[in-house]
Amino acid sequence: MYLVAIIDWYSRYIVGFELSNTLDWTFKIEALQKAIKLHGKPEIINSDQGSQFTSDDYINLLKNNNIKISMDGKGRALDNHG
Repeated sequence: MYLVAIIDWYSRYIVGFELSNTLDWTFKIEALQKAIKLHGKPEIINSDQGSQFTSDDYINLLKNNNIKISMDGKGRALDNHG
């Protein structure tokens, strides 16, 4: 089982999440869309460089919503935290 969670860095609350049996990228897009619908769009979103977060559909969703993209360096899961 795979989980994606959208976390608000200020409040530390989970504002969106999805579960999936596969590592398919679509469930990550669904989680982000739900978070935007319920809480508004973030100014910036941070993720790792996994294929799910570098897919054209995911990147285009961020760009179409004018959300800045921040990605951790390869092999550096905590680069942009804190």
